[in-house]
Amino acid sequence: MNQLVVIPARAGSSRLPRKPLRLIAGRTLLHRTIAMARAAIGQRDGVALTVATDDDEIADHARAMGCDAVMTDSAIATGSGRALAAALAQATPPRFVVNLQGDSPFQPQGALGAVIAALEAGAQVATPVIALDWAALDALRDHKTRSPFSGTCCARALDGRALWFSKNVIPAIRGEDALRASQPISPVWRHVGLYGYALAALRAFEASPPTALENLEGLEQLRLLELGIPVMTVAVDPPLFDSSGIDTEADISRVEALIARHGDPTPP
Repeated sequence: MNQLVVIPARAGSSRLPRKPLRLIAGRTLLHRTIAMARAAIGQRDGVALTVATDDDEIADHARAMGCDAVMTDSAIATGSGRALAAALAQATPPRFVVNLQGDSPFQPQGALGAVIAALEAGAQVATPVIALDWAALDALRDHKTRSPFSGTCCARALDGRALWFSKNVIPAIRGEDALRASQPISPVWRHVGLYGYALAALRAFEASPPTALENLEGLEQLRLLELGIPVMTVAVDPPLFDSSGIDTEADISRVEALIARHGDPTPP
């Protein structure tokens, strides 16, 4: 095994208890995430998939779907920490670990495969981003008037290296009217919360306490940049559905309405 894709799926959630087992249009959240991961991995050699959980019922549900499951300490507070624990529980630790958030089953097609490819090409950390057209940027700005800490933007170099992540819309745009008239795509990139790590980078990340700027923005990936660990971003196409996570009853209702309107994007 060269790469391990880990779906962290803890039972505790203050806003949506036992979230991985909640039904969305007839299938559990965990079922949908596993199905999405399997389709993305496809026939790639050396890539394994596991669920990392602290709950026997969740582990049994994963195994009933034919997916490996690893029991991890309930005291682990983050998905990255649970992903590292799952990696270290393997008989032979993998070279690369992908943390596939268990509450985001409607991520862009190709995102997981693009992250895996970037790691194999030498990235220490890889994560997807989406280029926003002007309508999407307007929608994000409008959304942030109501939920300023929902949605993350990324400023990136021409070679794809992440320069910064922020809950603010970055970069600021001088001469925006002229830019809108000259090109259909804005200079703003929206971050998708999926991370792939070289095992050494994930170890270093987990060994460090949260950093000052990470705490201010509430973005753990800033710890990587503050530690001097480069983060490679990979551009992916927008998803059919909003790629934000499932955190509340309202999120479930919203996604079920989208499925009824557009069809179900989760593979069988």
